[in-house]
Amino acid sequence: MPHAVGYENAIASGVPVKYLFIASTGGHLAQLVRLSESMNAAPDSLWVTFETEQSTSLMRGRRVLYVPYVRSRDVRGVLRTIGLVRKALRSERFDRAISTGAALALGVFPVAMLRRIPRTYIESVSRVEGPSMTGRIVAAAHLAELRTQHAGWAGARWKQHPSVLAQFTRVPKAAAGPVGDPLKIFVTLGTIKPYRFDSLVNGILATGLASEATSWQLGDTDRAGLPGDARLHVGSDEFDRLSADADVVVTHSGVGTILGLLERGIYPVIVPRRKSRGEHVDDHQEQIAALVKKLGVGEVCEADELDADVIRRAATFTISAGKGAAL
Repeated sequence: MPHAVGYENAIASGVPVKYLFIASTGGHLAQLVRLSESMNAAPDSLWVTFETEQSTSLMRGRRVLYVPYVRSRDVRGVLRTIGLVRKALRSERFDRAISTGAALALGVFPVAMLRRIPRTYIESVSRVEGPSMTGRIVAAAHLAELRTQHAGWAGARWKQHPSVLAQFTRVPKAAAGPVGDPLKIFVTLGTIKPYRFDSLVNGILATGLASEATSWQLGDTDRAGLPGDARLHVGSDEFDRLSADADVVVTHSGVGTILGLLERGIYPVIVPRRKSRGEHVDDHQEQIAALVKKLGVGEVCEADELDADVIRRAATFTISAGKGAAL
C-alpha cells in the first residue's frame, strides 16, 4: 500500500495494512490490541512493546519485537530504543506506525519518521481532560497525526477517535447464584510499584462480605490475615480464571485491567487510587473512573464509600462487548 494513503482511508479501503504497532505494556497495549481489531492489519504487522506476562499473553500469534522497559521521562531509555529499533527494522518496510503511548512511542516514532512511514498517535482513553506528557511531546515535535478518544478536547490538531470503551454495554445477568451462599469476590489492586492500596483492602473488609470465597491480588499491598486466598501476584491465565469464577470483581481504576474485564463480559466495581493517600503518582485514575461511570459499564465509588450494596448490585450485571472501535 502506498505510504501516502491517510490513516482513515487506509482503514476504510479494506486492503490489508502492514502496521508497526507501538505500545507500552499495561493499558496502552490493551487499548491498541483492541483498536487494532478494526484496522485491517496484515499478518506481517509488527508489535513493539516490553516483555511481561501481559504482553506475552496478548502477543500470542503476532509478530513482536520486545525492547527494554522505558520509564516515564526516561531520556536514556528513549535513546536506547531508537538505536535498537533502527537496527531491527533496517531492512523492513511498513505502511503505517500506530501508537497509544506511552514513552515507548518517543523511541520508535523518530525511526519511523526517518523511514518516511506515516505515523498516528492515539492518546490513551484515560486522558479525559487533555494529552499526556508523551502526547504533548509528540504534538510539539510533529512526530505523528494526533487522535484523542474524547470529544471534549478534540480540535483542529487532535482529531476525535472512537473511544475504546464505547463498544461495551451493561446488561442484566441471566441468573444469580443460590441465595445465602457467600459472594465469590476477586479483588485486584494491580501491580503498580511502589504504591500500596490499603484503603481499598480496608473498604472491602468493612463491607462484611470478605470470606473464604474471596480472592486477593495485592501487588505491593502486602497484608497478613486476610480471609480467603491472598497473593501478591497472579499469572495472566490465573487472573482470567479468578475473574471468570467470581460473582464480582473489585479493581483499581487502571485502564488495562478495566478493559480486560469488560472484554471478558465482567461488570466490575471500580475504586480509583488517590495521590493524596500515596496510592499513585497522580489522580488520572479518577478520570477513567468517571468515564466508566458515565458510560454505565461499571460500579464506581471511592474507597471510603464502598459498601455491601455496591458489591451486591455489581453481581446482578454483565457486559456485552462489540467489535473494536475504528474510524
